[in-house]
Amino acid sequence: MLLLKAAVMGVVEGLTEFLPISSTGHLILAGSLLNFTGDRIKVFEIAIQTGAMFSVIWEYRERLGRTVRGITHDPVAQRFALNVIVAFLPAAFFGLLLGSWVKQHLFAPVPVAIALVVGGFVILAIERRHKRLYGERDLEGTRQARVETVDDMGVADALKVGLLQCLALIPGTSRSGATIMGALVLGFSRKAATEFSFYLGIPTLMGAGAYSVWKQRELLSWADVPMFAVGTVVAFFSALICIRWLIRYVSSHDFTVFAWYRIVFGGLVLLTAYSGMVSWSV
Repeated sequence: MLLLKAAVMGVVEGLTEFLPISSTGHLILAGSLLNFTGDRIKVFEIAIQTGAMFSVIWEYRERLGRTVRGITHDPVAQRFALNVIVAFLPAAFFGLLLGSWVKQHLFAPVPVAIALVVGGFVILAIERRHKRLYGERDLEGTRQARVETVDDMGVADALKVGLLQCLALIPGTSRSGATIMGALVLGFSRKAATEFSFYLGIPTLMGAGAYSVWKQRELLSWADVPMFAVGTVVAFFSALICIRWLIRYVSSHDFTVFAWYRIVFGGLVLLTAYSGMVSWSV
């Protein structure tokens, strides 16, 4: 039963990590429904994000390989690597500074639901702004974005996206939502915003997973290895499916459907919590 719950959590992680609906928030809610909670499970929820990030590495292995091979002599590879590092640093700083407080006070169903609803309305506002400025040209691929591909980014762009990623410290906000929607406001194309969010997740979430496991290692034992392994592997395969689907989706759709999903789902959680219909545990 423990491994089955770990597998379910892996599916939730993989399918929600790259969508603007908050994987951490969904993991907290799913864990509450499954009675899969506690400090040890909080470490598990962060650790299995590594599986989702390995799916990015696999899917973009050619691009990442070219970057590694060209890091000493290729200006494009050097600029790409620098942008990822610069964008990663704000989350690393604020994560170390505020991570413990956030886990203690905000890793709970009700704060997650509030963040889901608020984030949904933010996405709607950003999409309305896009349609007002560009009409349907953005989805048809005819709009000339200031940043058409990740190779068009400057260091200042990377820093701004990195600062926006810090909003995802609040569970329910969504790391991908903050980075993708923020990048759209900054003038990125949908494809560039989505792909850079993928790349930025590699150091951010793998670093967070490694740090969390190391810091909380006294809570864990060798008996936890199968649970962590199942969750990570399942997260890898489900995330791989999601990545391939999302890249196709953003070529002809906006993110409005995810906004309404957040609002409806978050509203249902709040309704069931305050009515007593569901006893949401922490």
